[in-house]
Amino acid sequence: MNERILCEFLLVRYVPDPVKNEFVNIGVLLRDSAHPESAQVRFTRDWGRVRCIDPDADTAMLEAMEAEMRQRLAESDPNTKPLLAIVEDSFSHLLQITEPKGCLAENLPAQMDELMRLYVEPHKQKPGKALSGRAAIARAMRSRFEQARVWDLMQRRIAASAYTRAGDPLKIDCGYRPNGVIRMFHAVSLSSDVELAKVLAFSAPALRAGVARIESAELELTAIVEPLHPGEQARRGPRLRDGEGDLPAETDRIDEYRFGVETMEAQQIRVLTVNDLERVAETARRELRV
Repeated sequence: MNERILCEFLLVRYVPDPVKNEFVNIGVLLRDSAHPESAQVRFTRDWGRVRCIDPDADTAMLEAMEAEMRQRLAESDPNTKPLLAIVEDSFSHLLQITEPKGCLAENLPAQMDELMRLYVEPHKQKPGKALSGRAAIARAMRSRFEQARVWDLMQRRIAASAYTRAGDPLKIDCGYRPNGVIRMFHAVSLSSDVELAKVLAFSAPALRAGVARIESAELELTAIVEPLHPGEQARRGPRLRDGEGDLPAETDRIDEYRFGVETMEAQQIRVLTVNDLERVAETARRELRV
């Protein structure tokens, strides 16, 4: 087993506003404690975190500072001048360095890579699975209400059982009460779960009656769906056999979409698409007086 090397390292921080004292680590200084002349410095090449706290950051200047710091380390006598003092001369008011800390390393290059990964470089996250269907609609709905600053004022996950009967599992995504009307909104995907349209339509009469009885208010129930692509409507045409026109699968999907919309509208459910959410959120903002 290789004997580990006793090292010391310092972090280089970018501080655009000393008053706020907000900073981001941009580099590492590292050397073998037994061999002061081994000191080396490395700055990041991903300036995304720097631009998050200072969009106008001069990254070319920071890269030039790295080169100057490396030169000073090479020219100075590390046996008579501490590492901290050597590099301080290279700094402007935009940069700070931390006090030295000790560490054990198998070798300097590998330890530099590890320190950069731990303290400087942004953590790489695995890309999450893209939302689709009802989840995507619900996310878009929440995002619009948050932008309008009304999401925190709305009731969420409204239990239908409070208005229908015990055991009803349906929970409406969100809603609010401006005056004598209670507005509720629910995400329904007609491309992946058209059966939810039937569930909502089935529940609507009892839900509406319960709101009137318990809240003494009128219920306006709105389903938010994904839009039907304009090209799909144009391609609809009559149902044909395979090879003679529109594929049955595509025709079936359009039929299911229409079925879902018409089923909900038959029970006085207002059907809007995600393209209408900006207008819906603006109405909520105005009614809630935000």
